[in-house]
Amino acid sequence: MPDPETALAFTPHNHAHCADEVLAQAEAISRDRGARLTPVRRRTLEILLESHRAMGAYEVLDRLSAEGFGKQPPVAYRALDFLVDLGLAHRITRLNAFTACTHPGEAHAAAFLICRTCNAVAEAPATEARSALDRAAAAIGFTVERTTVEALGLCPACRTAS
Repeated sequence: MPDPETALAFTPHNHAHCADEVLAQAEAISRDRGARLTPVRRRTLEILLESHRAMGAYEVLDRLSAEGFGKQPPVAYRALDFLVDLGLAHRITRLNAFTACTHPGEAHAAAFLICRTCNAVAEAPATEARSALDRAAAAIGFTVERTTVEALGLCPACRTAS
């Protein structure tokens, strides 16, 4: 049975509900950690939350610039770094892009299912994979501090269209 939250990224739904929930959590997480969700940081997260797809920093910068937040790359990179550091966004290495975290504030292992056609990204639970990796690492005396699992393929809509 598919995980409903993972499948959500690949099915039509009300993104506003996703965004409102994550934004409320982002405010609380920022406050709890003594950080400030400034207008540019908040808007950057809102942009990432508009759809379940990865966005490059320059794509985010274009949007921020059009809304008067500045035109220099550090504007977007600082906001994105802040969001990643607080666990509100993830960096998708394969695409050199970012996506909003669907489980902010929760300790979780995630794998990213990336559609090679439309760049939709679903955050899937990867606890079992992370546990297996931790066991393999521990067997040789290695401690895993961070890992990113990215799987490239076709989402249901792109698979049907091809």
